[in-house]
Amino acid sequence: MYEWQQQIQIIVDEIDECIRQHRDDALTLRSLSGKLGYSEYYMTRKFREISGLPLRDYLRLRRLAFALWDVRDSSRNLLDIAVDYGFSSHEAFTRAFKATYGITPGEYRKNPVPVVLRTKIHPFDRYFFGLGEIGMMKSTEDIKIYFVTVPAHKFLHIRNYESIGYWDFWQKQSQIPGQDCETISGLLDSIKGKLDDEGGSESNGGSGQLAGFLNDPKGRLCSWGIPLAECYGVRLPLDYQGEVPPQMLMMEVPEGEYIVFEHGPFDYEQENRSVEEKVEEAMNTFDYEKAGYCLDTTPGRIAYLYHDPERFWKYVRPVRKL
Repeated sequence: MYEWQQQIQIIVDEIDECIRQHRDDALTLRSLSGKLGYSEYYMTRKFREISGLPLRDYLRLRRLAFALWDVRDSSRNLLDIAVDYGFSSHEAFTRAFKATYGITPGEYRKNPVPVVLRTKIHPFDRYFFGLGEIGMMKSTEDIKIYFVTVPAHKFLHIRNYESIGYWDFWQKQSQIPGQDCETISGLLDSIKGKLDDEGGSESNGGSGQLAGFLNDPKGRLCSWGIPLAECYGVRLPLDYQGEVPPQMLMMEVPEGEYIVFEHGPFDYEQENRSVEEKVEEAMNTFDYEKAGYCLDTTPGRIAYLYHDPERFWKYVRPVRKL
């Protein structure tokens, strides 16, 4: 039923890998369509039908996204960056960069303001389509439980007081101009200096993006009876002075004590639901009193959820000593 979504996902994954490895020869329509065994016309038609944009446009915007990270994070010559990402000259690169982001590469390097990047699309997601996991859980990882002191930092984010869960959050945000998943993830992807950025290029946790749950009387009651507002954003250093996008909020988070429930790397398609249940069980059965702590439900304290299958599933929840 979802054969073409899976096929387009193969192409999307191939595009990012080829851009990352600078394999321009594999990014032609002929090469990409040949990977699926279909004609160029049919493959590009299905790509647009499923993704909502032409394949050529998606390719150009993903190349520019990778190029922007290189401009932002390296001191490499701009012409070398241009050539590496498929542009014939410095001028062609500058024109495309400015037309897309409203700023030249040179200006951006001096002042890396937030811009909306074309994040990687995910046309096929088993859980979104309600297909569940493939097979049995393979991971033998135990849940690591430990206490940490998290230094003071800033949290740049959007916030929703009515949503319940990831899909509902983005469905509600999409009804607010400029707060849809693509726009917000693209803005966050462009920001330099994120505390949790491991150099990834994904919007699903690999570039410092995470969910937050703010103790707030205006929010919905969660499963453990605390009124929470759901958030999505990035943690930044306390001395961060960069521009704040107009549709986002910046809050200072003071140093505090937290408990961490962490599961290591896992296969998203095969184990996501099982890992979630395993972490939830660990959180629900943990004996806080025995450990000398309790959850801190003080308004303004925030919990974080890290969902990055290549590294971990991790809840970081605020606590205080008894």
